[in-house]
Amino acid sequence: MARATKVKFKAKLHRPAGRSVSWTFLRLPKAASSKLPTRSMVSVEGALNGAELQATLEPDGQGSHWLKVDRKLREAAGVKAGDTVALNIAPMEEEPEPKVPADILRALKASAKARATWTDITPVARRDWIYWITSGKKAETRTKRIATACDMLAKGKRRACCFDRSGMYSNSLSCPVPAED
Repeated sequence: MARATKVKFKAKLHRPAGRSVSWTFLRLPKAASSKLPTRSMVSVEGALNGAELQATLEPDGQGSHWLKVDRKLREAAGVKAGDTVALNIAPMEEEPEPKVPADILRALKASAKARATWTDITPVARRDWIYWITSGKKAETRTKRIATACDMLAKGKRRACCFDRSGMYSNSLSCPVPAED
């Protein structure tokens, strides 16, 4: 497989509005986003102001992407909210294994059939299941989705139902609203 072309651009770091959080985010310019292989989630590697990064870009629901920049990366890059940063990224050649939340792991351990399907699907499919489960706003929604996911996986279903990977048709994936800088 040929190495993907680097995508270079500049973007402004924002804090999400109405939240007290330690992370910031940036929205990719449409021209940069259009160079990526998909409008849905895509894992990338590269650098933000020279600091190495590996991350999954999320769709912004408008045909582009956004990137969550945690405190650790922001400090490594020596930047803060309101700064314009330079990025040099490329899609990863191999999708990384997603981090599975503890409650999902417990449920998978309790069902051999669900665990067998989970083990057999791709990292992208596992990522989709995790995002579908965790995108619910309420704890009871998450609990219900974990049970539903385990049931579907136990029956051999390999993809999360009703999950819009592009963010274009639902609000499950969208870019945060920036706070006033």
